[in-house]
Parts: sequence; C-alpha cells; structure tokens
Amino acid sequence: MSTIVPTSEEDPALAVVRFTSELAWADAGPEVAEPQVTRECIEAQDCMLSLRWLDLASLMLTSADLVVSRVSDKDLECIFTVICNLVTRASSLDEALEMAKLISAKVALQPNDRPALRLKILFNLYNLLENPYSRFFVYTKALDLAANGKVIENIIPSFKKIDSLLQEWNIGKVDQRDLFLTISNILKDNKSMAKDSFNFLNKYLATFSSEDEDSYATNETKEEAVRAIIEFVKSPDMFQCDLLDLPAVAQLEKDEKHALVYQLLKIFLTERLDAYVNFHTANSSLLKGYGLVHEDCMTKMRLITLVDLSSNDSGEVPYSVIKEALQIMEDEVEYWVVKAITSKLLDCKMNQMNQTVIVSRHVDRVFGPAQWRALQSKLGVWR
Repeated sequence: MSTIVPTSEEDPALAVVRFTSELAWADAGPEVAEPQVTRECIEAQDCMLSLRWLDLASLMLTSADLVVSRVSDKDLECIFTVICNLVTRASSLDEALEMAKLISAKVALQPNDRPALRLKILFNLYNLLENPYSRFFVYTKALDLAANGKVIENIIPSFKKIDSLLQEWNIGKVDQRDLFLTISNILKDNKSMAKDSFNFLNKYLATFSSEDEDSYATNETKEEAVRAIIEFVKSPDMFQCDLLDLPAVAQLEKDEKHALVYQLLKIFLTERLDAYVNFHTANSSLLKGYGLVHEDCMTKMRLITLVDLSSNDSGEVPYSVIKEALQIMEDEVEYWVVKAITSKLLDCKMNQMNQTVIVSRHVDRVFGPAQWRALQSKLGVWR
C-alpha cells in the first residue's frame, strides 16, 4: 500500500488537483490555462473547507481522467493514492462507500490500459477502507478488472483466502453466490485450474437450499448445474463430489431439457460401467454435444467401477469379477488395479496365486448417510 508523505504545506489533494489541472490545460496557453487551474483549485478548496469529500473525489477523478495517458506509471499511482486516501476523511461509512464506488468505477473503466497498475490501485483503495462491505465491493471490481484486463494471475492468490475473507466481509447469500460464480468463470478457461473452477462452481450451487426453489429454478442456474456435471464427468482426476445432494442440481432430474445430463451424473456417482455403456449407446450424440470423449468416459467409469467393487464388506475382489465388470481381458486386470492405486483411489495388494485383490482402503464417490454408517461401524470394530 502506498503512503503519502507531505513535502510542503499544501494539502496533497490540492497539490494533485493543481498538477492534473495544469497538465490538462497545458496545451491551451497560459491565458486560458491559468484561470482554469485557479478555478479548479478554488473549487477543490471549497470542497475541503465544507468537508464535501465525495464532491472532491469526483472533481479529482475528472481531472485525473484527462491526463491518464500523459503521465508515467509512478505519477498515475501517486495521483490515485492521494484520491484513494480521501476515503479516510469521509464523515460516514456510507460516504466512504460512495467514494469507493466512484473511484473503483473510474479505475476499472479502461481495463486494457496498464491493468496490473490499476489492480494495484484498487487494492490500495481496499486496504484504506474500514467498512467490510465496502472492501467486498472493491474486491468485486478488482475481479472484473483482472478478468477484463487479462491479469488474473495477480488476483488468483487471493482465492486461497476466500473463506477468511467471507468471514471478514460478512456478506449475504446472494453476494456470496455471485462471488463464487464470478471466480469460477474467471478460472474456467485456465486448464491448470479446472478443479478450482469446479470447486467454486460447486460452492455457487451449494448456496441454493431447498427453500430457494424460485431462485434456483432459472435457466442460468440450470445451465451452471449442467456445466458442473459436465466438468465433473470430463475431469480425469475427480472421482468424488456431492452434486447429487444439491437442490439446484437435483431439479434437473425432472427437467425436460436436462434430465439426461442428470442421469449421466447419477451413473458416474452411483452405478457401474455397464450402465454407462447402455447410456452411451442410446445417447452418443448428447455426449459429443457436450464435448465428452467416449474413451475418456470409459476409462473413468472403469476406475469408478473397480472402486465400487472394492467397497464390499470382505474387501476381497476376485480377478474374474473385475474382468467381467470392467469389460476387459484377463491380462488387463492388474493394469487397471495399478492405475487405480496410482490415481489414489485404492490401497490394496494383489494376490496373484489366488487371483484376488485385497483392498484396505477405497475412495467413496459420494459421502452421505450410508458412508457415515459404514465409518461408524468400522470405528466400532477398531475400538
């Protein structure tokens, strides 16, 4: 965060007004420029004397806007540091919020012009604000600027602290919902962050409760629920999620347009390979339409099926059962077991003499009441 160090008796705000005004009128000649500079300085002084900080901020932003293209990065940062510091003089939190809205709107107006610097200015403003909601508002503008200015790498680190930030901001469900969706959309085009995008999309969908039917029964929410399903199915390293438990997703089951997509999710979370093969036979064009590759889906479903086979009480699975369920050749069984181990889906040993796989741990696709009961039973045995 930048710090203002007064170097003269003139107030920094008045010095910025004089500097930007002189620069803006420099080409008009002294006869025109001097009266204009004097007029703006007097207007600024009047605002300061009458404690009209919002009006002063508006005046300074107008002057600054005229010279943005003519000043260096250092000067631009200094100008906006002084403007941002006006929020600390506001007579109320509401006035500070209005000033923050004015400043952030002006800073984010041209996202392709020095976007990293503009983002730095917004975070400087953020740190000067006392009101948690004002901080949240500026953060959302920073998100928009980062996305539009293509400098998302500068804001991605803050996503890791989003839970603590939410506690600080204390915002309502609707604001949280919009925030999660915005972050998910920012990340969705970054292949290396596909899982993070999915997690924030999942958080967005989780904000809708069964009592919010009017709010989640919209085309936008349905489309986002479909996107979450497709992202889960498409991901080669996601095998567990709670989408089936979310009302915003469950509504698709009876939706004329999206019922098949919901059925696909149900197959990947509760059924085995044979169910997927039957679904693909009947709906291959649907899968292609969503960009799903059949071979990739087969691979994922084979691993999921192997995990499901491992969930029996004995923890012992014959090779012959794996061969039949995965629809593979006998000599491919060990390959798929090793693949499941390397994917961290299973901890097991292969008994080649008895042609069995002895499973000590497996990952559950969903973790609901049934899984809690099983865990309770195991803990009882261990005790």
